[in-house]
Amino acid sequence: MPSPLCWSQDAYTTAYWFAAETHRGQTYPGTDLPYLMHLSFVTMEVMAALTVEPEHDGNLAVQCALLHDTIEDTDITYEQVAQAFGTPVAQGVLALSKDPSIARAKQMQDSLYRIRQQPSEVWMVKLADRITNLSAPPPYWTQDKIVTYRAEAIEIHRALHTVSPYLDARILSRIKSYGQYE
Repeated sequence: MPSPLCWSQDAYTTAYWFAAETHRGQTYPGTDLPYLMHLSFVTMEVMAALTVEPEHDGNLAVQCALLHDTIEDTDITYEQVAQAFGTPVAQGVLALSKDPSIARAKQMQDSLYRIRQQPSEVWMVKLADRITNLSAPPPYWTQDKIVTYRAEAIEIHRALHTVSPYLDARILSRIKSYGQYE
């Protein structure tokens, strides 16, 4: 018999609607498809991990997954996320957001540092985000960008892999497969 869900459909639906509204009009890079697809793929990765690792706070993980790009990519503020979903979700989303005031070359290190200060569920979202993004690179990416992106994935893995054996295996597999583009 399957284990009970460690997240609620209401928490998922509320965050999904919020994400759909805030990312309205944004598209998946290189396509005319809605950006919500990316958020759904990241959330699916998290939910798959939660199925085999239900000891995590599923609502925190699922809501952070659906909202992880909200502060970084929209006009929504930390305060608005906190008001709608509570401080733990807002802190997770903020940690998952790049700090534009920091030099681009240092943003990943800063982001990983802030993520590591958060609960394990936020770590899971970062792993799931990179797993999702390790599909075929856009045709306009340079070879240097592809190599750098894979190197960042390795850095993310090193920093966060202990949080989830399931996501650890998934990201290692995707990193290996991504090597074909180098």
